[in-house]
Amino acid sequence: MGKEIERKFLLAGEGWRTLATGIEYRQGYLCATKECTVRVRIAGETGYLTVKGATVGAVRSEYEYEIPLEDAQVMLKSLCPQPQIEKKRYTIPYEGFLWEVDEFFGSNAGLIVAEIELETEDQPFDRPEWIGEEVTDDPRYFNAALCVAPYSTWEETGEGCPEERPKLAPAPNNS
Repeated sequence: MGKEIERKFLLAGEGWRTLATGIEYRQGYLCATKECTVRVRIAGETGYLTVKGATVGAVRSEYEYEIPLEDAQVMLKSLCPQPQIEKKRYTIPYEGFLWEVDEFFGSNAGLIVAEIELETEDQPFDRPEWIGEEVTDDPRYFNAALCVAPYSTWEETGEGCPEERPKLAPAPNNS
């Protein structure tokens, strides 16, 4: 079984910007519940279908499969509700680990989050100086939640998303 152990942080500076060149990502969700998400993603010129289980602490099951780019494009256009995630991902090596910094655009513009994947939930690691507050346990920062309650609306509503991952509305019937 595939497992993902990931911790998520806000950034505390701009020192990361010169350390990597980003790749553009676009992603949407076919299903997003507390128990399971099914994501369609285009990273650069490659399509992916990903199934993730419920998050417990920093751990969840994850299964990811490469799919034809054309299939990913059609699914994002016709099956995944709006708004979708638009971001640029920067992969930065630091002290034996890879940090992924996601700079969001569109309805999540202004949000920048760094993630680190670990072998165990309590594995020690050194934080670069540009890593700030940890938000691993804050469900507002889940990408699926950002589709429902985008970062641009947080100040307007004063809420973000509910305690649990929100369910996405079904895609409009295009027939």
